[in-house]
Amino acid sequence: MEREDELYKLRGKTLQVYIYMLRAGRPVGVRELQRALGFSSPSVAHHHLEKLREMGLVLRDEGNRYLVQEKVDVGILKMFVLVGGRLIPRMVFYAVFITTLLVLYVAQSFPNLSLHAISLGGFSSLFFWIETIRIWRHRAW
Repeated sequence: MEREDELYKLRGKTLQVYIYMLRAGRPVGVRELQRALGFSSPSVAHHHLEKLREMGLVLRDEGNRYLVQEKVDVGILKMFVLVGGRLIPRMVFYAVFITTLLVLYVAQSFPNLSLHAISLGGFSSLFFWIETIRIWRHRAW
């Protein structure tokens, strides 16, 4: 429980820094971070990087660059998956799967379509896409 309480600090600008570093997938310098996230000074970027280092989520190398040491799913990150440097809502996979099943059913069963099957597949697909869009709009970065 203590670790979860510590990870509660991972929010706001510190969360933005962590997400930027996850997406970069390489060591990041203070000035690079300042420019990328539009911080007013390098000391603001350094503050957030040190906060992440104290939490044990990033390491500082010999060149004073920071690299993600531990990937954690807290807060809004629980609803996303990192794929190729991009954070994608988890629901998109379900939406694509159900939509694909619906399209395959229509293609296979045409013209003998079941109204019940189309209704169930259509509403399921619609709800998954609505949730995916809702989560995407809710992201903090």
